[in-house]
Amino acid sequence: MITLVEATGSTNADLAAAVRSGEGWAEGQWLVARRQTAGRGRQGREWFDGAGNFMGSTVVVLGPRAGPPPASLSFVAALAVRDAAAGVIGEGAALALKWPNDVLLGGGKLSGILLEMVRGHIVVGIGVNLARAPDVPDRRTAALADVAPPPPLEEFAASLAASFDRRLEAWRTYGLAASLQAFLAGSIHAAGSPLTVHDTDGSVRSGTFAGLDESDGALRLRLADGSERVIRAGDIS
Repeated sequence: MITLVEATGSTNADLAAAVRSGEGWAEGQWLVARRQTAGRGRQGREWFDGAGNFMGSTVVVLGPRAGPPPASLSFVAALAVRDAAAGVIGEGAALALKWPNDVLLGGGKLSGILLEMVRGHIVVGIGVNLARAPDVPDRRTAALADVAPPPPLEEFAASLAASFDRRLEAWRTYGLAASLQAFLAGSIHAAGSPLTVHDTDGSVRSGTFAGLDESDGALRLRLADGSERVIRAGDIS
């Protein structure tokens, strides 16, 4: 089920408030806004208002049994966005995945994903550039409209919701390793390729890609001396 509103501050904030108040929000139900006035991205960044783009959130209920780490749902979300985007522009298009959860189109950032834990729920917020991409000083951006007519918002929302359901079921059934394998299969990362990691504390480390940790999806960076660093947050270039 998809609930579409004309405007809100933040779909993530709305769902988090519903969970905290006890109203709840059913898994599989999405809140989608045509405009968002107080959206946020990773590491506290503001998220582009994006009128004409997709901005929506859903929740995943964490069960009583141990499963993959909740933060690894970012891979589920990225795979779902890639699936939905491929449905618009075709599997042969220049779509690729980049750690930790970026979907790229022609090398430009197509989407943003934000996870928040609230009382046993993970609120999953997703923004996808359908009609236009924001101008961001430090990175390339892209929109589906760059290569194809942008889909109607309602149509894309339904496709993304269905893709997310499929990827979530695989994450629960087969574990994180299968999701990571699917992520790497469609990613820009190859073993031994050079990487520079910009950590959240402002430090910069360079090395080569040594894979993803199967326990939580952290990036393994091999340094020049042969040692490895495990990176769980940061941006890479």
